[in-house]
Formats: sequence, structure tokens, C-alpha cells
Amino acid sequence: MLELDQLDVNTAFFHDDLDEEIFMSQLMEFKTAEKENIVCKLKKSLYSLKQLSRQWHKHFDSFIRGKRYTRSHYNLCVYYNKLPGGEYVYLLLYVDDMLVAFRSRSVIDKLKKGLSSKFEMKILGKAKKVLDMKIKRD
Repeated sequence: MLELDQLDVNTAFFHDDLDEEIFMSQLMEFKTAEKENIVCKLKKSLYSLKQLSRQWHKHFDSFIRGKRYTRSHYNLCVYYNKLPGGEYVYLLLYVDDMLVAFRSRSVIDKLKKGLSSKFEMKILGKAKKVLDMKIKRD
């Protein structure tokens, strides 16, 4: 039987610099007569950017692969790590939510601690509901 814990990354989309140059019109609140046609070059992500999800996933992917996790060839949001004893730890990422699955609570707690050291996380405990599906344990 696997333990299954759920985590949520706070402000996941604001963890990394942009890979490309993006400019935006100056916000109406900051326009003045002498500064009417100014554009701003973004240094960090803004919530409404189309690139946000991709940028976040690239950032997370780089981090978790650095921790010796492998990304599944079949689903790019599934990561796994084969431990010395031959067992696998699984991490499933969907947008900014994660599920961690393994037999041992101590291994899950160690992974959660590592993730929390890099990202501001909400540790939600045992998974109860995922993608609108209720999880029932028996």
C-alpha cells in the first residue's frame, strides 16, 4: 500500500525569471501627459502571461531532476526516483499541485522537506480530493 500526500505550491508562477524579452504597455494608473507612450520591459512573470505555465514547469523540472528524479516518457507531469532498495518514489505535478506516493511516510516527509526548502508550499497532508475526484481509503 502506498501513502499518498498532497502539496500545493504558493505563487508557483512567480519563481523564475523570463527566458524571453517581453514588453507591455504602461498601466493606465501610471500614465501622465509627459509619459504617455512608455512601455515596460518585464523582468519577472506577471500572472496573466501566456508563458507562465511553461516557465513554472521548466523551473520545477530543472529543480526536481537535480534531485535525481526522472520525468516519465509517457506523462511529462510524472516524476519518479528509484531508491537503493529498488522501490520507487512517485511525484505527480498538475499545475501547482503535487501528489507524492511511496510506502514509507519518512521518505515522503523527506521529499516534502526538500520541496519546501525551494518552494513556499502548503502541506495538505493525506490526499483527499484530486482533480475533482474524491479519494477514499479502506
